[in-house]
Amino acid sequence: MTSPTLKDILRSSDPSYGIWVASGNAVNAEICASAGFDWLVIDTEHAPNDLRSVVAQLQAAYGYPVAPVVRPAVADTVLFKQYLDAGVTGFLVPMIDSVEAAEAVVRAVRYPPRGVRGVGAGLARSSRWGLDAQYVHHADDGIGVIVQVEHIDAIPHVAAIAAVDGVDSVYLGPADLAASMGLLGQSAHPDVVATVEAAIRTIAATGKAAGVNTFDPTLARRYVQAGARLVTVTADVALLANGARQAAASFRATQS
Repeated sequence: MTSPTLKDILRSSDPSYGIWVASGNAVNAEICASAGFDWLVIDTEHAPNDLRSVVAQLQAAYGYPVAPVVRPAVADTVLFKQYLDAGVTGFLVPMIDSVEAAEAVVRAVRYPPRGVRGVGAGLARSSRWGLDAQYVHHADDGIGVIVQVEHIDAIPHVAAIAAVDGVDSVYLGPADLAASMGLLGQSAHPDVVATVEAAIRTIAATGKAAGVNTFDPTLARRYVQAGARLVTVTADVALLANGARQAAASFRATQS
């Protein structure tokens, strides 16, 4: 049994719901992989992850019916090469503000002549350490790319970014977007929500998948109605933190 890939998820026009794995823990990744989400994102931008912990979480999630995606800390060619060789087949790339930045991401995840990915698959998990002798010839077509737009200055360019060949989805980050609008910590502010909804419609009109992050179920439904197809709705650390606090509070309440 194998796991679906981001490319597999994107073949459907139905909304797909994802969960962040931000704990850096392979057991948590496996629990999340078995929970029924369509995709999960192993985060290295804001979470205590490195290449080794990412590999462990990919192994833990393997075989479950969920598509694993990795968010690198930065759009760096060397990082992409390492994650690709480790077996990553889907990326969510943060802080992409221009067509040029999106094009650079696509080049970084493609082998020459289409890109600049270094060739070392014989040493790598991606080719099963050389068992897949044809890996370098088909790898490009299996890599899914989501670019994350997170600044108000990039919003006017979302259609052009979405149109970049090799970009599969444009995903909106309301937290950083709100901050760039002078509304730090106010992802649900009406101006932010309106900006996100308008951007979702623009992306969807290009034929590419629009994505967004929100842990608010009401907003998640609104964004799906606007046309979002990739929505992250919670995180392992958020579920654990909220559950632990609620449990502690309920027992303390019985003592009063």
